[in-house]
Amino acid sequence: MTDDEWVLIDKIQGQFQAEIIKGLLEAQGIQVWLNSQGAARAYAVTVGTLGAVELLVPSSQADQAREIMEEYNRGDFENMKLDNSEPPEGSEE
Repeated sequence: MTDDEWVLIDKIQGQFQAEIIKGLLEAQGIQVWLNSQGAARAYAVTVGTLGAVELLVPSSQADQAREIMEEYNRGDFENMKLDNSEPPEGSEE
């Protein structure tokens, strides 16, 4: 993977949302680098062009990352259950 270049696969609005997507991709074994404007980080700007966070991955993982992003945007990850997780106490599952 030393020959890989970092490629932009998406721009996400807001650092918080970018961190969520980063975690999703990393859970699938994809390396992620988030790049945001310095002012956006310093002042926690989340709207407009200053609020955009670039999502970069190694070129060898770009296709897989784009596919996962499409699944995420379609809502395929909503309401999914995690392996080895127990329902919260008091819930009726």
